[in-house]
Amino acid sequence: MDWGMANRMAQLIQPDGHCLFMPIDHGYFQGPTRKLEEPGNTLGPLLPYSDAVFVTRGVLRSAIDPAKTKPIILRVSGGTSMVGKDLANEGITTSIEEALRLNASAVGISIFVGTDYERESLLNLSKLVDEGERYGIPVMAVTAVGKELEKRDARYLGLCSRIAAELGARVVKTYWCEGFEKVVRGCPVPVVMAGGPQFDSELPVLEFVHDGMQKGAIGVNLGRNVWQNDHPVAMIKAIRAIVHENASAKEAYDIFTSVRNEKLALSRSR
Repeated sequence: MDWGMANRMAQLIQPDGHCLFMPIDHGYFQGPTRKLEEPGNTLGPLLPYSDAVFVTRGVLRSAIDPAKTKPIILRVSGGTSMVGKDLANEGITTSIEEALRLNASAVGISIFVGTDYERESLLNLSKLVDEGERYGIPVMAVTAVGKELEKRDARYLGLCSRIAAELGARVVKTYWCEGFEKVVRGCPVPVVMAGGPQFDSELPVLEFVHDGMQKGAIGVNLGRNVWQNDHPVAMIKAIRAIVHENASAKEAYDIFTSVRNEKLALSRSR
């Protein structure tokens, strides 16, 4: 691996081999998502506990202080929306030169395996990998499922992840599922877990994060299950304990409740 590529990967993946990425890129197809209406305000309290931020160039420029940030994974695919005909019909929206101008540590792109736009999205990934390798910028492939959440099983996600790795992605972001170890075992590059829509409570999130880490994921890329929580700092601290301190789900939940209760007690005393 070339020095520049190795250096950027080291910015993302911490010395313990693990990572906690904070995605705030949802607006590129969802618009002003709940609790992400003002992305800079949402990210601010979470930034100290994040290893990197997954974000579009527009929000990076408008909402993130260049003097107070973490490594950036730049979202470079898009062109569709929740109200459009097909979320899978994405293209590359941001050039590799723009990623260099913005000092990105990596770029991220979605692939849509099994859709009408499978070929286009996989060729987009291949072209982006060619450009990324030329300039020493790693590509994170995101195994998107669009609106079809029922696709999140080990056979499908294992297929997507392996294809992404075969086409040159340096990191693959995919969903946790039952039998997640099969997904990781079949993917020869590091796997980070996506979160998807917000869960109704905290413990199930912490349980799947712990299970995925035990089964070979190197970290997480969780957004809505953190910043849509009523206590986002407590939630990210709990997840960070699993990712970087090998905490159990119960230990992490104890951290969540402790930080939450501390905050509630402080607000009541004012």
